Amino acid sequence: MNGAAKGAVIGGVFLVMAGGAAVGAYALVGDGGGDGKDGEVSARSERGSGPVTEKEAARAAEAFLAAWAAGDGEGAAALTNNAAAAQSAVADFRTKAYVSRAVITPGTPTGTTVPFSVAAEVTYEGVTKPLAYASKLTVVRGLTSGKPLVDWQPSVLHPELGPGESLRAGAPATPPVKAVDRNGVELTAEKYPSLRPVLGQLRETYGAKAGGRPGAELWIEPAAGSGAAKRTLLTLAEGEPSLLTTYLDAKVQAAAEKAVAAYPEASVVAVQPSNGHILAIANHRKDGYDAAMTGNRAPGSTMKIVTAAMLIDRGKVAAGQPADCPALAEWGGRGFHNLKNFSLPAGTNFATSFARSCNTAFIKQIDDVDDDGALSREATEVFGIGLDWKTGIKSTDGKVPTATGAEAAAAYIGQGRITMNPLNVASLTATARTGVFRQPLLVPAELDGRTVAKAQRRMKPAVQQQLVSMMRLTATSGTAAEAMRPVGGDKGAKTGSAEVDGAGSPDSWFTGFSGDVAAAAMVEGGGHGGDAAGPIVATVLRAG
Repeated sequence: MNGAAKGAVIGGVFLVMAGGAAVGAYALVGDGGGDGKDGEVSARSERGSGPVTEKEAARAAEAFLAAWAAGDGEGAAALTNNAAAAQSAVADFRTKAYVSRAVITPGTPTGTTVPFSVAAEVTYEGVTKPLAYASKLTVVRGLTSGKPLVDWQPSVLHPELGPGESLRAGAPATPPVKAVDRNGVELTAEKYPSLRPVLGQLRETYGAKAGGRPGAELWIEPAAGSGAAKRTLLTLAEGEPSLLTTYLDAKVQAAAEKAVAAYPEASVVAVQPSNGHILAIANHRKDGYDAAMTGNRAPGSTMKIVTAAMLIDRGKVAAGQPADCPALAEWGGRGFHNLKNFSLPAGTNFATSFARSCNTAFIKQIDDVDDDGALSREATEVFGIGLDWKTGIKSTDGKVPTATGAEAAAAYIGQGRITMNPLNVASLTATARTGVFRQPLLVPAELDGRTVAKAQRRMKPAVQQQLVSMMRLTATSGTAAEAMRPVGGDKGAKTGSAEVDGAGSPDSWFTGFSGDVAAAAMVEGGGHGGDAAGPIVATVLRAG
């Protein structure tokens, strides 16, 4: 080492610097010290069989991290089980993410998992900003080589990277936006984490339309064809944000964020029945997926809102008339039962069967309907399901396809090929509440002139009155009573649990209204609707 260079050992990694600037030369310090070359060669050539040991994991991880920090894409790639992807990502770390300096410090391994920290600097057009984060990697045995190799995932490079995503820096195509709620309260991803993808989509869609000027940023570039928005990680130079007013309510959003955080794989949406405005969107999921707006899962018995409306509309049932609820009912060669095979006494009215979520009381009505398309038409013509909603961000419409035989019976209770998400189900409740479908909206349609979906007909007043009365009964003395007990005022609800093939526990669904707020939640694998999704909805309704 000449007089122009200096070195520092940091967490087992030797960083060579020249004149205070990294020149991209890292060498792993071997077990016995020295110049590190022996350690690197050993890590590259090590072979074995059986599970990777903790020592092997540590050596492989340190060799990989050293190559990465040095900008040696080829060398780093050779130490992973996906050389092509790793080489490109490591190279792009400097050339496309503009990381000008990085000190990567491995931590103490736990088995084959090795944590590490990154202290980096990003430099773009003369502006330098620090970037610090923690990540981890896992070491596996190479299938053919027998060597300990880093199991390459994009999240190794940065913990927020998902499949197909990458780090990029520069001047983004769209200006930043300052999104505010209906009362002018600023909405940030730091305060409302569930809104991070939402805010990204709003920026990409409306940033240029609302004015403003781009700055310089480090962002996560979404996977090609995913339709996801860019996610800003670091602002290098401030742009001029435009002001974008949403229909969200910061108070309701905060409650939704807190509510879903209590359950894994949970999502919730709240809407305002009187106008369709979306008040809150929240998700708590490992995969970061916006299941609240774009999910497509069987909604279980929350679908009985639509089925009940169709049956009452056609004069097949009435809230106060008897509707048999045996333990078992058969249709299309398949048997359907109630939860724990319960039954209700002869003469029990339809409202009570609805409130107790009796599957057989609904399935026994199919023969009287004698119209395979009745449920699908009711969903579309009255509840607006499948009308290509344009909410302002990416959202998925519910699907209620025409069905026959046993599949038709399953559809009556929200199973089969029916799919929805919390947005769709919250809208079902909002429509039941007012008798009129109002397409959910996150931002005004006037911003971009998009077409708002309109239902073909409004619900008949007599149908709406009976439907709401049954939801009120469900919330006060039915399956939703326990979850809805903390909710005051005029309230109604419907529970649901949807069986999913291969899942150990059904999805938990719950939807309800209180005053001029309707909400729906889903917890994957959460069990009965009142157990997991119910408390989420109740919390959101109380905030509204």
